[in-house]
Amino acid sequence: MENNNTKKILVMTGGGTGGHIIPNIALIPELSKQYKIFYLGNKNSMEQNLISKFENIVFVEIPAVKFVRKFTLKNFLIPFKFIKNKNIVKKILKQINPSVIFAKGGFVSLPVVYAGKELGVPILAHESDYSMGLANKLILKKCRFMFTSFRDTCVGNKCIYSGSPIRDVVLKGNKNIAKKICGFKENLPIILIFGGSLGSKIINQFIFDNLNKFNDFNLIHIVGKNNINNIKQDNYFQIEFADNIFDFFAYCDLVICRAGSNSIFELLTIKKPMLLIPLSKKQSRGDQIENAMVFKKEGYAQIIEEKDLEIDLLINKINNVLKNKDFYIKNMNKYNTKSANKIIVEYINNYSN
Repeated sequence: MENNNTKKILVMTGGGTGGHIIPNIALIPELSKQYKIFYLGNKNSMEQNLISKFENIVFVEIPAVKFVRKFTLKNFLIPFKFIKNKNIVKKILKQINPSVIFAKGGFVSLPVVYAGKELGVPILAHESDYSMGLANKLILKKCRFMFTSFRDTCVGNKCIYSGSPIRDVVLKGNKNIAKKICGFKENLPIILIFGGSLGSKIINQFIFDNLNKFNDFNLIHIVGKNNINNIKQDNYFQIEFADNIFDFFAYCDLVICRAGSNSIFELLTIKKPMLLIPLSKKQSRGDQIENAMVFKKEGYAQIIEEKDLEIDLLINKINNVLKNKDFYIKNMNKYNTKSANKIIVEYINNYSN
């Protein structure tokens, strides 16, 4: 793990869901030109799976403990486990000797940030959601700066409004590739449905149960790992996971999805109208509802809360968004498209000197 490369060393961390990993992936192409990158994450995790596809990135397995958002005796052991994990990570960081650490949040980032702070390594971080998550609230105390995707989240002298890092490939979607893959027989409006990086059983089952109500549309349904249902219908294309989701973005007229920050900012960047079904507060801390409300207020999207989801309402909302597609695109064109990638990379460069 020791480095003999003439490039400076950058440690990146963040994991658990795509929202904590994809923004890091968006920054990697530019950063890897200047840095030898070590990515610290959990073993057999989503971050290991996604980062292992980059030949020039060294993935390092680290221990991390997740806080459970309900009363459980396991939570009382977290401080002791955290100290042990932080000390393990501290030894790893001493070997790597990074110039700077960039943390994307999530529980896996915490031991890296706390160990890095003790070693005097400059730490920069990013918050994707409208309200700051628990991990990033703790990271904020240790980092030099916290970048934010939403302007209103940027409060205090440690926060910098940057926007959301966006993958270059999202801007290069090829609708002809998606068109060929789907093979739809009729020329109907194209609706793309997906439930985030892990899929959504609730949305999936709702679509399966009501598929006969979507005869006026062609549906592309990304169901998530192990969620394939062998439904066959001319206007329905189902896929477990799409590495080239950006091609499907380019092909569709409307996206129905959760309100994870990474997904909705990618769709905003390419001016794609959205119908958002955010995760309920029962399943999350309510961050997706907040994200969705902001996008509705700005005129980027329509919303259906999970508790209100029923087929007639959904069909009406779909038709309304399609009818007023130009209104949503006009509003999205007002979004400040300054590059978060560029802003964050510049700060990383300044603090790696």
